[in-house]
Amino acid sequence: MTAAAIPAPSPATAGEQSGVRLARSRRNAELSLLLVAMVLVAAYGAMVEAKVLDTVTADFWMPAAALTAVFLGLHLVIRFLAPFADPALLPAVALLNGIGVGFLRRLDLGDAAPAERETLAIFAGTGGRQLAWTLASVILAAGLLALMRDHRSVSRYAYTLGLAGIVLVMIPAVLPSRFSEINGAKLWIRVGGFSIQPGEFAKLALLVFFAYYLVRKREVLSLASRRFLGIDFPRGRDLGPVVVVWLISVLVLVFEKDLGTSLLYFGMFVVTLYIATERVSWLLIGLVLFFGGVYLAYVLGDVVGGPFANFYLRAQIWLDPFADPYEDGYQLVQGLLALGTGGLFGAGPGGGQPGLLPEVQNDFIFAGIGEEIGLFGLSALLVIYLLIVERGLRTALAVRDSFGKLLAGGLAFTLGLQVFVIVGGISKLIPLTGQTTPFLSAGGSSLMANWLLIAVLLRISDGARRPVAGGGGKAARPSGGPPEQLHGAPTEVIRP
Repeated sequence: MTAAAIPAPSPATAGEQSGVRLARSRRNAELSLLLVAMVLVAAYGAMVEAKVLDTVTADFWMPAAALTAVFLGLHLVIRFLAPFADPALLPAVALLNGIGVGFLRRLDLGDAAPAERETLAIFAGTGGRQLAWTLASVILAAGLLALMRDHRSVSRYAYTLGLAGIVLVMIPAVLPSRFSEINGAKLWIRVGGFSIQPGEFAKLALLVFFAYYLVRKREVLSLASRRFLGIDFPRGRDLGPVVVVWLISVLVLVFEKDLGTSLLYFGMFVVTLYIATERVSWLLIGLVLFFGGVYLAYVLGDVVGGPFANFYLRAQIWLDPFADPYEDGYQLVQGLLALGTGGLFGAGPGGGQPGLLPEVQNDFIFAGIGEEIGLFGLSALLVIYLLIVERGLRTALAVRDSFGKLLAGGLAFTLGLQVFVIVGGISKLIPLTGQTTPFLSAGGSSLMANWLLIAVLLRISDGARRPVAGGGGKAARPSGGPPEQLHGAPTEVIRP
């Protein structure tokens, strides 16, 4: 693996490092923020009950208490296994997850018979299942932190993970529609009453492969053949990887009938490529290829139909949802009406009518919540997502090895892109997609995959924030991790 451009410190620099005060772990700050987040979740649950039930039951705190116990368990795991991890990630994600569970329980209360609402068990309905999925997801994230003591160790399995990611992406496309299609998008594997969305896990596997591949090839991909309008463009023979990923994303768009998933896979590769090479030309090439492919699929959907027909229909709904507001455009129209009804401050938790929104527990949960907390509340949620992405990008800047930089940057961007795709579809900025809102929407696949994403970010941030050992100028190696060199590349260090 090619080492980063950051040089190893000179003896004088190492001497300076030895005098630097060791970084604090900030676990107490994480604990304080986590408790504040859980208080907000409990307050949200109380306000929902006050609106829906006209009273606050004595058990309103129980869902928040169960979530608090789960997240405190993960906090203890982080305290012992990743003591220098970013202290803002867990509280921010816990707040989003808690609000999601609270809103799903609000849907259960609205759907239950009036006589049964006050006695609804915390593990009943969609909200109860989401609470159980949260427990499973947090345990999975804790297990990953225990197994992966150094983020660089996962690069040994990069090609295996890349192959696994491609297989997971393509499985729904080749399955019959009755086993893979929900609401027009073929993103699932359904067997009996069990369903899983393999693409959620595929994005993690593919990101590991992209980061490993681009670290090894970035010098070649950084070479320029000509300069146009002040931008250095790559050589033609170096376009192969981008074209291959573009073809895969187009196949996903056509055969899995989902623009969001296609954009997610292609976008995370192009942005990771940009991070590796720092060439703006790759972003421009990526944009031209993607929008060219989308326009071609739209034209073919109008002229040929067949596998392109679904995307053409979604594009038509996006262009004019009010042309058929009671049939094809019903879902988007109801989402826009919900957001408009919410206004600036919303109807209050429990005061909206989310039952009128199709798939409000999944694709349209952001619109359902928006009706009740308004524009200001939705802006607060988006700021929390922005905070998570910003902390991920900060981790990418701080980590000492190139693989970690690309992986952390790709993970952070992927989470942000997924939020953009789903919120853009609901607000009519882009055509509707089958993506779920991370940590808010109901579903075990999305929740587990995104908690695994956070666990990887926590592990990388632990390595990035771990204090530099005095005297030798070498980065302190996490206990249980692999040697300081990866595939013969020297360890990269930065000044505090």
